[in-house]
Amino acid sequence: MALTPARIEVNNAVFSLPYHVAKEKGIFEQEGLDVTLVPAGSGRDRDKEVPDKPIEDHTAVKSYGWHEGIEKGEFSMYRACEWGQIRRTQDSCQDARVITKRAAVATQAIVVKGDSPYNIPPDLRNVLVGVNMHAGSHYITLGLLGGYMNKDQVRVGHVGGPKQRLKFLEEGKIGAAALMEPWITVALKRGHKIICEAFYDGAEVTVPSLAPDTYAAIDRSVRRAVDEIHKDIRPYLKYLIKEVPTDVCKLTWDDFYLGRFRYIYPRPYTPDEYDHIYNWMVSWGLLSADSTYDKIVDAKLSA
Repeated sequence: MALTPARIEVNNAVFSLPYHVAKEKGIFEQEGLDVTLVPAGSGRDRDKEVPDKPIEDHTAVKSYGWHEGIEKGEFSMYRACEWGQIRRTQDSCQDARVITKRAAVATQAIVVKGDSPYNIPPDLRNVLVGVNMHAGSHYITLGLLGGYMNKDQVRVGHVGGPKQRLKFLEEGKIGAAALMEPWITVALKRGHKIICEAFYDGAEVTVPSLAPDTYAAIDRSVRRAVDEIHKDIRPYLKYLIKEVPTDVCKLTWDDFYLGRFRYIYPRPYTPDEYDHIYNWMVSWGLLSADSTYDKIVDAKLSA
């Protein structure tokens, strides 16, 4: 029987690890799929897209960033932080919708240089934190610091990817940087320190043309890959390690704190969960008030 083709974007490996595992282990094929994993921002160079200085106005940064391929028809499904997925769905011209929570429960840490005078979150009042606007690093910084200070004391600046944010930190262009794995481990190996850290959810987004049967096969594949990761994640940390140039840091799986890696089965995005995030995003001016659950989430694929 012919395999059903599917093009799925993969971004940072920590967020898409079950997809890499499903591809490596032949799980997609066993579920009747011919999956092409499309790298986020395929053909682009993040080092060449770094602004001269951090951009503090989020309206000056497009919400799609490295995921714009779904708007161009390059792939039919991708995952990222739930806040960013909501915002990008609001901005979609292709009727892309949030369908489920993703498998990766990721963590981001706000990191400062090892010799920094900052040690606790309140120390970061009015300190510029490097982020990737409309992505997890942006939203997690607002969430982490917003409980310690007034909103107008939280400063975030768009720099780009985690490698670029770490570089800006070490060059003194920002006072702190929000990083995910493997860059948290890189920062610690390079002598920097964590101010605060939190886990957060992500969401899967698809376009209407993705057939329910195809999504069901993808979902089964991801669940089986999660089971493989639970057996032993260490063999698959290679996907994170290869994201770090060896001239920046040489990593082995022994460098990682494995408690930072959490993978669970994808699950429906409920109205109650959405309403909480919706109210928070609207309060920060990051989402239109008319972007209600029914306009953003299409839960029928996960029903």
